[in-house]
Amino acid sequence: MKELESIDLKILKEYYPLLEKLISLDELLWLNPSLEPFKTGINKCPLSQKDVNDAEERLKRFAPYIAKVFPETEKTNGIIESPLAEIPAMKQSLEQTYNQPIFGELLLKCDSHLPISGSIKARGGIYEVLKHAEQLALKHKLLTTEDDYAILDSQKFRTFFSNYSIAVGSTGNLGLSIGIMSAKLGFKVTVHMSADAKQWKKDLLRSKNVQVIEYEADYSKAVEEGRLQAEQDPTCHFIDDENSTDLFLGYAVAASRLQKQLEELEITVDEDHPLFVYLPCGVGGGPGGIAFGLKLLFQDHVHCFFAEPTHSPCMLLGLMTGLHEQISVQDIGIDNITDADGLAVGRPSGFVGKTIEPFLSGSYTVSDEELYKLLKELADTENIYLEPSALAGMIGSIKLYKEGSEYLQKHLLTEKMTSATHIVWGTGGNMVPEEMMKQYYQKGLDLMLED
Repeated sequence: MKELESIDLKILKEYYPLLEKLISLDELLWLNPSLEPFKTGINKCPLSQKDVNDAEERLKRFAPYIAKVFPETEKTNGIIESPLAEIPAMKQSLEQTYNQPIFGELLLKCDSHLPISGSIKARGGIYEVLKHAEQLALKHKLLTTEDDYAILDSQKFRTFFSNYSIAVGSTGNLGLSIGIMSAKLGFKVTVHMSADAKQWKKDLLRSKNVQVIEYEADYSKAVEEGRLQAEQDPTCHFIDDENSTDLFLGYAVAASRLQKQLEELEITVDEDHPLFVYLPCGVGGGPGGIAFGLKLLFQDHVHCFFAEPTHSPCMLLGLMTGLHEQISVQDIGIDNITDADGLAVGRPSGFVGKTIEPFLSGSYTVSDEELYKLLKELADTENIYLEPSALAGMIGSIKLYKEGSEYLQKHLLTEKMTSATHIVWGTGGNMVPEEMMKQYYQKGLDLMLED
């Protein structure tokens, strides 16, 4: 894709005044003018609740196998799920730091502690691998949907799956989830990793017999190369983070799981008790799928916001301009270099952007420096350690209260905020090596001392 000509950028700036602020790498909140009432928005969507239910049922079929081969999931009977934690001390710290009360309750959805691969990608990534494995086994009459899927843990199935391969392009966490799951089943698996992927993630994958191919370029190049190589091999299934409905639906299943957790905590979501969810966003699949699932369940009572690094605001840019995957942050002079490696994406998924457009309340950006300080503060207040990218959602409620009064007024929410629930989606962290986490923490501490 050739770069936008300077005249185009000049016109874009006239149409979208926030663009100047985005290019200047200033933190900002963007409110989505294309947000529609749920009942009109859902009619434009290619996916439905039936699709999400189908994904949920498939994960239940695989649960006996998951419980058998990943003992850490035994307690949840093979269901891969994360805790929903109250973080009152962090809430107090945020209020003091930003001099802004957070009305309502603040919770952390700890996808950082999902079993198997320790990030949100354990949802969509693992789901797509399982669906592909099921389709192959059903097609070759080795399996029926009535079987106990624990039988997949056998040499017979590993030998069968070894005739097939799986490939994916990743900045790190998606590669981990797909690599670990594919290798466990017996597939040959290749992960194409961008320059910003952390070395420990590459090392971990190689220790699981996953082939890792490294690129000097960014995420989009890794995906492009992975796609090209997979096209040459008819036995290879390419997991396309930019365009996969299966990944998207695997993430969407999180919504019904969250609904149960909210019920257990006796938290109501309705017209008088709004729910706000803040989701770190890279190419868009994870947060898009979860936001879609939440909208299906809670409709206009849930308000979803994406959070992106100031150096990689690709989804915000695509949505704001309406150009989706036809524009990258590099096209407007942003470098796409961020320590939030899971979010280091220059060009958004067009599929996700167009699907989520009627449902997304808005997006905001956050600097790397802020992510490190929030990382340090969450560790101090709640003894919870996340990787930098996973902290992007943490200041969502602050952004909303400080800069989103127009949104609250328009949707008649101002008077209801004391009854609101805010959920920060913590997307990754518990597989980060201890030494690296210490470095992250120290960086946050150093930045706070400089203030």
